[in-house]
Amino acid sequence: MSTVRPLHLAAEIATGPGPGPGPGGIPFTDADRPVALARLAEEGALDLVTLGDSFTRPGLDALAVAARVAPATSRVGLVPTVTTTHTEPFHVQAAVATLDWVSRGRAGWRIEVSTGEAEARIFGRRPAAPAAEVWREAAEVAEVSRRLWDSWEDDAEIRDVATGRFVDRDKLHHVDFQGSTFSVKGPSIVPRPPQGHPVTVVDATAPAARDTAAHHADIVLVRTASAEEAAALRAALQEKARAHGRSPGEPRVLLSLTVDFDTYEGGEGALAGLIAGWHGGGAVDGFHLVPARPERDLERFVGGTVALLRGRGLFRTSYEGTTLREHLGLARPLSRYATAGGAA
Repeated sequence: MSTVRPLHLAAEIATGPGPGPGPGGIPFTDADRPVALARLAEEGALDLVTLGDSFTRPGLDALAVAARVAPATSRVGLVPTVTTTHTEPFHVQAAVATLDWVSRGRAGWRIEVSTGEAEARIFGRRPAAPAAEVWREAAEVAEVSRRLWDSWEDDAEIRDVATGRFVDRDKLHHVDFQGSTFSVKGPSIVPRPPQGHPVTVVDATAPAARDTAAHHADIVLVRTASAEEAAALRAALQEKARAHGRSPGEPRVLLSLTVDFDTYEGGEGALAGLIAGWHGGGAVDGFHLVPARPERDLERFVGGTVALLRGRGLFRTSYEGTTLREHLGLARPLSRYATAGGAA
């Protein structure tokens, strides 16, 4: 590719019903639809697809759907939404780690929070809390998840049938994490994921989410009206990330854009020009497409916009790696315990 700074492309795929009532509509329990959409995204060599979810949205669980999509695809990254409010962090990290194993290193998770009273009543464990409070909790969930993913060193599994030793217990570690609303001893019940740490995604459009995004996210999604606003937000997020000790260029910032190709002026070509201009000018690191009508708009995005970007030498023609971290140009992190010489 001619550009030094890679362009990253992602898309939201539907986990709910299809458009229209009656025989043409797709039921809430149809798991084949997201498989077909993920395969379409993979044909375009998109970095990843996101799968939306919330406690009040009818339909299948996004994380479970991603596990269904994983064996039906081979390269595209799979990033389900996971709400960290009202859920157990230990179970959340184990489920995301399992998805990374099932997908052979293509998993991520899009952290979301819940502030509604109706959602709190579903669980009945605690009242709703303000956005700032639940985002601080989400940051703690992200932190303890990384520690639990590290709690198995990479070579902790022995699998020696002759001696009957399958795990080196000296390479399993207690994390002993104390958060504001939970505590976790560890270690995890799932061996260290193939990527070390599955990719973390946070939508930082809301100001309350931005510190969590800057501290913990590998990808940050934003919604802005202008390239100048996007560039300023990207710079602010990356400056805040450096204050948290992160490397320059982290996190990757993608503009999340809802597109309806029957009203989008200029169609696929205009969108390609927008993407090329904003990326080339340094406003964002890529785009996250939210299709108004998934089948139609994603097909036109892949067959039209992505093809035009390839013609300009701005986007890959095929995958160069096999894991989501490789697609994003992110190194596989070392276990903190292995780095510390095995000390817990």
